[in-house]
Amino acid sequence: MLYIIILNKNLFFIHTFFRCNFAKRKESYFYMSNSAFIKSSLAKKYYMALTGLFLCLFLVGHLLGNLQMIFKTGEEGKRIFNEYAYFMTHNPAVMLLSYLTYFSIIFHAVDGIALLIQNRRARPVRYAYSKPAANSSWTSRYMALLGTLVLVFIATHMSNFWWKMKYTTEVPLHSYYSQTAQDTLYLTHKGEQITTAQLRLIGETEGTQLVMKADKMNQSIEKEFDAYVKSNQLSKEQLVELENAKKKQIRKEDEVLGEGYKDLHTVVMQFFSKENKSESGLPYGLIGALFYVLSMCVLSFHLWHGFSSAFQSLGLNHPKYTPLIGVIGRGFAIVVPLLFAIIPVIVYFKS
Repeated sequence: MLYIIILNKNLFFIHTFFRCNFAKRKESYFYMSNSAFIKSSLAKKYYMALTGLFLCLFLVGHLLGNLQMIFKTGEEGKRIFNEYAYFMTHNPAVMLLSYLTYFSIIFHAVDGIALLIQNRRARPVRYAYSKPAANSSWTSRYMALLGTLVLVFIATHMSNFWWKMKYTTEVPLHSYYSQTAQDTLYLTHKGEQITTAQLRLIGETEGTQLVMKADKMNQSIEKEFDAYVKSNQLSKEQLVELENAKKKQIRKEDEVLGEGYKDLHTVVMQFFSKENKSESGLPYGLIGALFYVLSMCVLSFHLWHGFSSAFQSLGLNHPKYTPLIGVIGRGFAIVVPLLFAIIPVIVYFKS
């Protein structure tokens, strides 16, 4: 009887021991599997595909906004483009998407470099005999180089326009000459119009804001009242009433009259114009236009392979739809960069 009790206890101990160890091993295997997946080249390809497709959507939206520069001309085109630029930098939802875009660009680039390094480490010694041209297109073999060149273009593009728009005072406020007012007018985002003569008299610009300065306004009020008193014979009672009225109009602090649009349209037009030259005569406008055209060619080659391969990396392969995705991808890789490249060319030759 005692022997049976001891045996049962031993069996229970053995059973418990194996069950606990199996659970620990299973849990350890689960974490190891997840960790290995996150670090694997397969996971990196997923991230590359997702961020790449998101950036394709961004390209379409950005293109539609930029095309307004050539489809709309004159003051109307200038106003529409500057309103678009204001909307893109002030709307909360768009700003959130912008931050997601910045993250996607950085992550896409870093992940691509990490994937390249991982693939090189996986095969430190190359094949003694290989014919890469027979197994893959040259765009797929040079995706890292093409992507790096695109990244250089993005950095240059953002420093020329985005950085100036967001963080410098180099971009002037949107203004236009009105034949009716016989003066240059500032346009606010609420549709208000303020003449430069009014602003010189009572205010100034502070960033994108048109501000009525209290000291300037008070000086103007004092001059008006002094001129009125000198040109009219007033009794003491009238002078007291006039003084009380003046005190009510005196400003104690500055007041924002409205918020104007930064004139990014003019900055872009001047950047790609024939008049944009250095003191020695170097044609900056032509160089800028050519640089953008060449960059769009690089982007086209990058998209030629990247668009369709993104769907393949996500496992979205089908005998019926994969050829169609390939056709759409090649069309996207040609049309979108081509339309981007046309913009600086048209601006240059129309300047």
